[in-house]
Amino acid sequence: MATVEPIRNKETIRKIEQNLKHETYRDYVLFLIGINSGLRISDLLKLNVYDVKNRFYIKLIEQKTGKTKCFPINSKMRKVIKIFTKNRALDEPLFMSKYKNRLDRITAYKIICKACKNVGIEENIGTHTLRKTFGYHFYKKYKDVAMLQKIFNHSNPSITLRYIGIEQEEVYNCYKNFIL
Repeated sequence: MATVEPIRNKETIRKIEQNLKHETYRDYVLFLIGINSGLRISDLLKLNVYDVKNRFYIKLIEQKTGKTKCFPINSKMRKVIKIFTKNRALDEPLFMSKYKNRLDRITAYKIICKACKNVGIEENIGTHTLRKTFGYHFYKKYKDVAMLQKIFNHSNPSITLRYIGIEQEEVYNCYKNFIL
């Protein structure tokens, strides 16, 4: 299986958001929370309405690590969550299929791949792209690999940099700008 990549271009992210808004609001919210939280898709899909409705933070136990994760819901997420959860029962899954079941990983994968393909991204995309996109842009903004390592629960900074594709990007840029 190929390693998926983050979406590095913010304009591309905006195009994907617009594309998803025109498909279904659910898909837009899934994408938006994914790129703004850094959650694994397994944790994102297990959220219920009560986990986010009228809240200022999301608190959960990570499925992979068993660790508690708590983080604030930013203003952009809060706005779309308010619209998305209006008139919804607190005990229902946040992301439901058209059959009223909890959305599964395969469907989430198809949603993300289709949205990316619609804006011209053809390869190295998957559900983990959301988490990696969060990490990539967090690092680019703050240059704080230690904090990102903590957010991702990675054991060391080199894993975090490799995970978000910074290591290879920096090596490439060094070569590109090195001329004798």
